[in-house]
Amino acid sequence: MKKVFMTLMAFVLAITANAQSYNVGTSSTTTDYMGNQTTTHRDRYGNRTGTSTSSTDYLGNTTTTHRDSYGNTIGTSTTSTDYMGNTTTVHRDRYGNRTGTDRSNTDYMGNTHTTYSDSYGNSRGSSTTSTDYLGNTTTNYKDQYGNSRGTSTSSTDYLGNRNTQQRSNDSNTTIWSW
Repeated sequence: MKKVFMTLMAFVLAITANAQSYNVGTSSTTTDYMGNQTTTHRDRYGNRTGTSTSSTDYLGNTTTTHRDSYGNTIGTSTTSTDYMGNTTTVHRDRYGNRTGTDRSNTDYMGNTHTTYSDSYGNSRGSSTTSTDYLGNTTTNYKDQYGNSRGTSTSSTDYLGNRNTQQRSNDSNTTIWSW
């Protein structure tokens, strides 16, 4: 089930300097006037593969519901932030079983480092996100062995909509399964 969340969260992996990269999908996020976000995920051909809908409670915790292309709920993610600004996201499948955990912290340069663990606490990989002066972000992903796997780049338009392009050095989209 972790692979589904990696897909839906657009968590999508780092490219080596000399490796060919492949388009493996896009995600588009819109925010309503209440601050709720809806992300539509598409595969490399533009087909809709699912949606993620997020809302934040008065304590600052964010709950995201993931749905497949037919609108069926396939899982949830709940993100909480501690007093240091570090975040922990717990992923659960459609039955409420815990499938993995992400832990993120931001360094003094503004880069965000995230580690991914499965339901047993074993490492599934990591990522580093940097933001340029225009507010565009680039995330580089590594597997649990430290190998670069792909990248995702995000930009926000003047309406506040966020568009993410995901690329992998693996042409068969196994990017979604680590």
